[in-house]
Amino acid sequence: MRGIGGVAAGGAMRPGRTGGRGAGGFTVGQPGAAAAGPHAAGAAVPVGLGLLALQEGGDAPSRDRSARRRAESILDELQALQRDLLRGGGDPGRLERLAALQSGEEGADPILRQAVQAIVLRARVELARRGWNGSVSTA
Repeated sequence: MRGIGGVAAGGAMRPGRTGGRGAGGFTVGQPGAAAAGPHAAGAAVPVGLGLLALQEGGDAPSRDRSARRRAESILDELQALQRDLLRGGGDPGRLERLAALQSGEEGADPILRQAVQAIVLRARVELARRGWNGSVSTA
């Protein structure tokens, strides 16, 4: 098809070739430019991949702040759970809040991510010790 977008089939006639199918795939040429081969539009690929990487990564400092807040919240709940056990009572919603904090931002910094994962693991151990079934109610 040679129309909008300049898509050309690999078997198209090229200068210096006699009839028959050519070896190769297809190319997407720029509007107004002749199809120059399979690498004609390759210059745009790194830019597109770079934009995807930036979108996926997000703002690293913001991700780290969010991960720190999450880790601190988990540690606060674990501390309160320990105090509740020492007093012989407890907040019935504490396990639910702890379970809700299991998923979330882990941070962009590899060291912070490792610390958050260790804290989440500790919370999961405490939930398992208390027979938490893993469901979080929304009520």
